[in-house]
Amino acid sequence: MSPSAALPNNVTYLRAAPDELLGQHLLDIIQRRQLHALFQPIVHMQSGEIIAYEGLVRGPSDSPLHSPLNLFRVARANHLAREVEYLCRRIVLERFAELKLPGKLFLNVSPESLVRQPDGVQGETLGYIHEFGINPANVIIELTENQPTYDYELMREAVLHYRNMGFQIAIDDLGEGFSSLRLWSELRPEFVKIDMHFIQGIDHDPVKLQFVRSIQEIADKSNTLVIAEGIEKAAELLLLRDLGVAYGQGYHLGRPHAVPAKALPAEVVKVLGRNGVAVYPQRAAERNAVSIRKLLHEVATVPPSMNNNEVYEIFMADPKLLIIPVVDAGQPLGLVSRFDMIDHFARPYQRELYGKKPCTLFMDPKPIIAEADTSLQDLSRRMAESDAHHLFNGFIITEGGRYIGMGTGHDLMREITQMQITAARYANPLTQLPGNVPINEHIDRLLESATRFWVCYVDLDHFKPFNDVYGYRRGDDVIQLTGNILAKHGDHGRDFVGHIGGDDFVILFQSEDWEQRCQAILDDFATAIVDFYSYEDRERGGYISEDRQGKKVFYSLMSLSAGVLRVEPHQFYSHHQIAARAADAKKQAKKIHGNSLFLDRRMQSTEPSPIVNA
Repeated sequence: MSPSAALPNNVTYLRAAPDELLGQHLLDIIQRRQLHALFQPIVHMQSGEIIAYEGLVRGPSDSPLHSPLNLFRVARANHLAREVEYLCRRIVLERFAELKLPGKLFLNVSPESLVRQPDGVQGETLGYIHEFGINPANVIIELTENQPTYDYELMREAVLHYRNMGFQIAIDDLGEGFSSLRLWSELRPEFVKIDMHFIQGIDHDPVKLQFVRSIQEIADKSNTLVIAEGIEKAAELLLLRDLGVAYGQGYHLGRPHAVPAKALPAEVVKVLGRNGVAVYPQRAAERNAVSIRKLLHEVATVPPSMNNNEVYEIFMADPKLLIIPVVDAGQPLGLVSRFDMIDHFARPYQRELYGKKPCTLFMDPKPIIAEADTSLQDLSRRMAESDAHHLFNGFIITEGGRYIGMGTGHDLMREITQMQITAARYANPLTQLPGNVPINEHIDRLLESATRFWVCYVDLDHFKPFNDVYGYRRGDDVIQLTGNILAKHGDHGRDFVGHIGGDDFVILFQSEDWEQRCQAILDDFATAIVDFYSYEDRERGGYISEDRQGKKVFYSLMSLSAGVLRVEPHQFYSHHQIAARAADAKKQAKKIHGNSLFLDRRMQSTEPSPIVNA
C-alpha cells in the first residue's frame, strides 16, 4: 500500500495493524500537508492586550492523528519526528503570515531537534520566515520537552545560534518537564511558561500560590518574563495579575482557533481593568513539628565495589532514576548522580578509561546525611548552608546511622513552603480563618492598589457571660458558627474574611453590595444563635450571669455588632490607621441594642494604632 493511497476508516485500521498502518497514514499526511494551524492568544496581564499567539498544529479532524500527542508519538515510532516537526513549523509560519496576526509568534521546537540538527533547523526555519515575510524578532522559539535533555552544552550552543539570528527563547511547562528548571538555569530564556497544574485552582491552593510566587521572584531577578498557562477562571486571572505575572494564556482568555480574535472579549478586559486586589488562599496552621521521615523514599543502593559501567546501565534502564546511593554494609558512603555519570561518559575515552573502575570514583563522597527524626526545619537550614548541588542530589536518611532511604530537595522545599504558609500565627486554629498577619497584609495590599474598600469589624455582644453559663466548649461552637456565617456571605474572589482573635472578626469588602451582605450576616446570626440556648432562656429572651463585680445580671441573647469603615484611595497609609478607626466604628455599633450595623462616615485619618480586641 503506497503512502499516498486512500486509507480505511479509523476503526478499521486501528484494529488491523496500528503501528504499520498509522505510519503509512502519517506519511500520507506529510505528503499531502494535511496538518492545520491553530493559534491561542497570549495576553498582557495589566493591559489586556494580546501581545502574541502560540502556534499549535492538529492533524486531520477524522484521523486518529488529529491530536498532537498521537501525531508525534507515531512520528517518533516511525522515525518521522524531524519531518513532522519541520512541516508543523512551516504550516504555522505560513498561516501566521496569511492571517496578519498582531504581535509575536511562539513557535514550538523540541530540544531534541535543536541539538541533533542545529544547522538544518536554523537554515530551514529561517528560510520559512524569510519566505513568508516575517521578522525573526517577532518569533519566539518555544522549547517543548517530551523526553529528557542531558547535553546542555549542545543546547546552549544551539540556542546561541538562534539568538544571533534574532530569535528569542521560551521554555514551556515549567515545573512539569524532566529538567525544565535546569534548562532555565542553563539557557537563560527570555520567557518561561508555568505549567497549568500550578495555575488551575491557584485561588484555592496556597501551595500553588507559593510556587508561582517563588517562580516570579526568580524571574524578576533573572530578567525573565513569566507566562501563566491554563487560566480558566477570572479569579485565577486576577490573582496572577496581582502576583506580577507578566502574561497569561488559557481558555478564559481565548481557545486555540484557526482564525483567532485579535482582541480579548470585553468582559475579560473589564475584569483586568477592575481596581482592587485578589484574595490570596490561606491555610490553617501545622500544630506539630514534622520530621524528615515524612520525605523518605526507598531507593536501591549499590556497593562500592560495583564498577561505573554497571552503574551506568542501571541509570539507562530507569530514565527517571537520578541518584544512586553507594552503601557498604548499611553504612552510606556517597551518591552517584545521573548527570555527572552521563557527563563523564560523554567525553572522549572516558568510558574506556574509567568504565571498569569502582563507582566510588565518580560519587559525591560528602552527601548530606540526616537521621530520620531530624526536623524539616533543621534539615532545611543545613541545606541552605550547603553547596547548591545538594539540593539537586537530595539527602540520605539514616536510622541509628544505617541507611534506610533517600529524600529529595524538591520534597523538602515543598514541605517547608507548606509549613510556612500554614504557620499557626497566620491562621486561627478554631475557625481556620486567617489571623492578624494575613489580615494586615491584605489591608496593605488594598491600600497599595489605591482602591475603595470597606472594613467591617464584627464583635459578639455578651459573649463572656455566655461562656460563663454554658461553658467554653459551647462558646467555641458559637465562634465557629460566626466564622462560617461571615465566610458564607463574602465574595470569595473579592472579600477577605479574617479572625482577629477571641470573638472579634473582620471582613475586608471590595463588593459594592457590602451593606446587603452585612444585613444577611446579621439576619443569619439572629436566626441561628437561639439554638445555642436552653428552652427556658429562649422563652425569656436571655439568661442570668454574674458581671465582673460578682453581681447577678440579666443578659439578652447574643447579638452581632458590626462597625464599618469606608476607605477611599489615599485616605489612609497603613493597616495601623485602619485598625484604629475600625475599632472606633465597632464601639459605636456596640452602643446599639441587638444586632447592629454602624457606618463611620468621617473622612479624616487618625494616629496609628494596632488591631485590638474589644
